[in-house]
Amino acid sequence: MSKLTLPAAAALLTLLFEGASMAASLDVAVIDQGGKPVESAVVSLNAPTSGTAPPALATQAVINQNFETFLPLVTILPVGGSVVFRNSDRTMHQVYSFSAIKRFAFEVDVGQTTPAVKFDKPGIAAIGCNIHDQMITYVVVTDNPYTKLSSNQGIAHFDALPPGHYSVAAWHPDLAPGARPSSGEVDVGQDGGKISLVIKLLPRRMAPMSHMGAY
Repeated sequence: MSKLTLPAAAALLTLLFEGASMAASLDVAVIDQGGKPVESAVVSLNAPTSGTAPPALATQAVINQNFETFLPLVTILPVGGSVVFRNSDRTMHQVYSFSAIKRFAFEVDVGQTTPAVKFDKPGIAAIGCNIHDQMITYVVVTDNPYTKLSSNQGIAHFDALPPGHYSVAAWHPDLAPGARPSSGEVDVGQDGGKISLVIKLLPRRMAPMSHMGAY
């Protein structure tokens, strides 16, 4: 195995240091029309083409059913990713989707897990339970790796970003009818950046399954 000479090692360290110093972070704060933080908003960036690509989105996810609720409310997948549905409840569920990007239906007995459902088209799938109408979850399928969910504090944190100008958009399943996803623009320097987006939500917990605004 060949060894690095001192000049070559110094050059490599310089490149690594410069690459690290060029990485920046961005905090996107999503709030509702009342100023409260919005959890589970889907935040996406249109990023500069230069720089290191972000880590790939997880290709597999589990959506649990417990207390007659789907957990989590929103799941992000890359195109080609898959989801399994697990029944941790004390009653059977009938999971279904009539969404354009994926149609399926399963009966899931207590303690069982469905086969993996693969999502090979971008878009949003609303998924419900035929037995419990209040149950709903959303799978957002995207080819944009710069996509994250906001935390319970309403923050979507992006790191290892190349400095530059970014457009930002936020979508949530409880968008008010006719409301468009919130969007904005921000410059991210080596010291990072911050932006707040206000999103108009329905005053109730769940949006109807027919409300499928693009994000």
